[in-house]
Amino acid sequence: MPLPPGWAWTRLGDLGNYINGRGFKKTEWSKTGRPIIRIQNLTGSGTSFNHYAGDLDAQHTVHSGDLLVSWAATLGVYIWRGQEAALNQHIFKVEPFINRSFLRHLIDYKIRELMSATHGSGMVHVTRSAFDELTVALPSLAEQHRIVEALEGHLSHLDIAVDGVANVKRRIRPLTDAFVSRITLGLPISINSRTAPSRDSRRLLAGLSSKRFDYELLPDLPHGWHWRRALDICDSISSGSTPKAHLMHPGSGDIPFLKVYNITQDGRIDFTNKPTYVDVETHENQLKRSRVRPGDVLTNIVGPPLGKTAVVPKQHSEWNINQAIVAFRAGPEIHPGWLALTLRSRFILEMLQRTAKATAGQFNVALSTCRELPLPVPPVTTQIELVAQADELLAMNERLTAQVASLSMRSQHLRQALLSHAFTGRLVPQDPTDEPASVLLDRIRAEREAQSGSKAGKARRAPRRPRKAAAADASPPPPPAATSDPATTAVQQELPL
Repeated sequence: MPLPPGWAWTRLGDLGNYINGRGFKKTEWSKTGRPIIRIQNLTGSGTSFNHYAGDLDAQHTVHSGDLLVSWAATLGVYIWRGQEAALNQHIFKVEPFINRSFLRHLIDYKIRELMSATHGSGMVHVTRSAFDELTVALPSLAEQHRIVEALEGHLSHLDIAVDGVANVKRRIRPLTDAFVSRITLGLPISINSRTAPSRDSRRLLAGLSSKRFDYELLPDLPHGWHWRRALDICDSISSGSTPKAHLMHPGSGDIPFLKVYNITQDGRIDFTNKPTYVDVETHENQLKRSRVRPGDVLTNIVGPPLGKTAVVPKQHSEWNINQAIVAFRAGPEIHPGWLALTLRSRFILEMLQRTAKATAGQFNVALSTCRELPLPVPPVTTQIELVAQADELLAMNERLTAQVASLSMRSQHLRQALLSHAFTGRLVPQDPTDEPASVLLDRIRAEREAQSGSKAGKARRAPRRPRKAAAADASPPPPPAATSDPATTAVQQELPL
């Protein structure tokens, strides 16, 4: 695609001074002083800071408003909005030679290209040469200002819409959890609903004891509902097992073998996710006790997260499960759909989690705990009615989730389209009276060469100390030539943001 009038090709490295942070040893960390900006502090994945209380040179000091670019692990462009801070390695502090906001959006636009140039395994990174040599198209300073003004106007509206979508996304899961918990405890889910709690609901647990649950503290349920132990209403409750690796076959085989990742958060079995199979002999012998069939209710007992629950579908006549899953086979008093719904209830999950053994951040629930677990059980006809209501509302929830995901994807495409238009000269019109970008680049180049020569001269003169007589005869250097142009350097010519 040809460049618009007044634009010029250049390298990203020619548009600013990119200063890498320094590495701070753990022995240098302090509880006071300047916060040390690490990549996780920019991305939001880490909110706590280490601090540095020692002396710090200007190039590694960050002030509010500085432009930062993370070039390792997570690539991104950020404006620092915090207090004066210290810059950690793997982050560039950028001193732009052009419009600061234009350069920020330009690097953001080029992130995908930079990602394709990453190196390393584990913590990937962009080499300095790949960053500097990235080819970009540059407009005049005046057009940079016009592009920034138009682009940020569009992006601000897009950000408002994205924030709205993100807010909906954050609320979907808590609302779903609240709905499931209320419906499984017989609580009203609308203003017009009326329930009559009954103290008789714990009657069938009278005389029963558990080391893990205090049945007397269970809340009252509506009249006709009862708390029951899972073992009293299920024909069987059994955990799975895992055979040796050579007995499991990825992709195809006789009997589908389910793992926790095959159970989705929204209550389905997804066997398209890394499907694994076992042969018939292994299924009927070594894994005989972990066979399951359609209608069985599966839930994971290793987390987090706990509560991944689903009814085994009719896709296969028999399945098998690994050791992180428990299978509940409903008896005549409980509908499989209701059993699955109660096992997803936040109230039930919190009871399970309080009994779980935590090791290295992982929860493990005992099989015996699952058998003693108290569950709310209304009459079967009520169960069927409530499951139908729940299915309808959960299906609506899934549609809303899908719409939110679609909107999020569209917003990403729209953002990229805006950036593409901005940096190919299609967002704002060109003005033939603008100073061409080539003139700007020549000026930047000349100034950098002059600065480089000045530094080299100082370095050459530094070891020699002038004699006093020579110093006395020396005349001061002439002042810089006056100019009618108020922007005498590229940095000074940067337009106000």
